[in-house]
Amino acid sequence: MLQFAHKRPFPGSAEPVTQVYDTIRAIGREAWNACFRGHVEDYDCLLAIEGAGIGDFEWRYLTVVEDGKISAAMPAFLCPYPLDTTLEEGMPRRLIRRVRQHASGFLVLRLACLGSPCTETGAIGFHADVPEERRQALFGELLTAFEALAAEEGCALMGIKDIPAPVAAEFGALFSKRRYAAIGGLPSAWLDIDFRTIDDYMGRLSAGTRKDMRRKLKSFDAVRVEIRTDIGDLLPRVMTLYHDTRNRSEWQFEELTLAYFEGILTHMAGRSFCALYFVGDELLAANLIVHDERLAIDKFFCMDGEKGRLYNLYFLSWFTNLRYCLDHGLRRYQSGQAYYENKVRLGSRLTANTMFFRHRNRLLQALLRLVSPLFSQEEAK
Repeated sequence: MLQFAHKRPFPGSAEPVTQVYDTIRAIGREAWNACFRGHVEDYDCLLAIEGAGIGDFEWRYLTVVEDGKISAAMPAFLCPYPLDTTLEEGMPRRLIRRVRQHASGFLVLRLACLGSPCTETGAIGFHADVPEERRQALFGELLTAFEALAAEEGCALMGIKDIPAPVAAEFGALFSKRRYAAIGGLPSAWLDIDFRTIDDYMGRLSAGTRKDMRRKLKSFDAVRVEIRTDIGDLLPRVMTLYHDTRNRSEWQFEELTLAYFEGILTHMAGRSFCALYFVGDELLAANLIVHDERLAIDKFFCMDGEKGRLYNLYFLSWFTNLRYCLDHGLRRYQSGQAYYENKVRLGSRLTANTMFFRHRNRLLQALLRLVSPLFSQEEAK
């Protein structure tokens, strides 16, 4: 287990100590979650991600300790990062792939990134006892530890993943001072459950959308929906649907594993489920959801691309999730990133996210700033 401190105070000193671990188990659920109250994707979610064997990712966890208590914390990861990851499909991306057939490392940098590739946003955790005026200094300590970690791990490129607009505004001056450049990320889509029934919700949609939804929802007559917290016998089929869906997507970074789906349902027992959509005995779609008593997060919807559309399964899943929220008193449904046209049409609002990056070489950093608009995802649909 990796563990090291970047500052060692004199005995009796209250000076913060930053620590880095390579497993969240070394920190413990209670200590970690004390900094992430109100976050669905907490210790148990990160533990599931850590154990999922996802790609070439190496996991790290940074903390700032004061008087024996964690005051601030954030996950991080290390990986090889192809710079064309966020490029739209087209000629530039095809050319890059051709070059990689002969030079596999072309436009691939070793990346150290604050945040998690598998959570919805880059959450910065602060203990409830930390006053607002201390947050800037504590996050500065985290950044210092993160930059030292990047140097020790040979990562010339540093990133901070999907920081929501309010947090980016709070720490914008610090990012600028540390020479991080900004790239627009994919916004988060969410819908407040401030209606009492599905009919009330439908009444808020445009007449055209309402008519279209009523027509699509007739597919429920042919579809059987099961809400399950254990899908062990169906995991191979779910993974087939996942890869079918992933292969149709323009945006691909991490590739989830069977252990990821299994781990989320196991470690987040009571706070996760999978909605399964059958026609006859054939499973055509699966939807992984994590939640607390207030918020449901749609982690992944995977579907047989050809057969699923015939039964409007994406839209059936939307209304299934809204009904779940209503039945369990949840107040917000967060439907994730990308494919915004239908989400906005169905009443969702968007919160902007920003990615920050910095290259250790100032000349390369200047070049990355120059070309960064090409890699921005903020307008992606």
